[in-house]
Amino acid sequence: MQCEMPTVNSNLQEVKEYLEKYKNIAIVGASPNPEKDSNKVTKYMIEAGYNVFPIYPKEDTILGKKVYRSLKEIPDKVDIVVVFRKPSAVDAIADACIERGDVELLWTQLGIVNNSAAKKAKEHNINVVQNLCIKIEHARLIANR
Repeated sequence: MQCEMPTVNSNLQEVKEYLEKYKNIAIVGASPNPEKDSNKVTKYMIEAGYNVFPIYPKEDTILGKKVYRSLKEIPDKVDIVVVFRKPSAVDAIADACIERGDVELLWTQLGIVNNSAAKKAKEHNINVVQNLCIKIEHARLIANR
């Protein structure tokens, strides 16, 4: 497996501002399994007061939230798209964010970096955070301040 270092990324002050400003979060790869990190992050963000839209190929609900199969199915505004998928999947996710036209931030979780997708998102005025956990950063920058 080839690991990329992020060349397109936001700084921590920007991350803090995003977490304070944006409240509608789509989580691509949210899992119904409580042992999975994506489930733990989804639960945390719901409990932190965010409006979360899980995206998963199966299940009707996760943590009491309606599950969507894709970004384009979500009828409400999506501010942040959090990605729990392989780096190679981020290209299509960035394209879906661009197509929606309302996404403010593309966020890839720890270990997920795709600089070409990040560059494309930035070129369409979508901010980017790569290789950081939204739960950890929220706890550090918002909840525990």
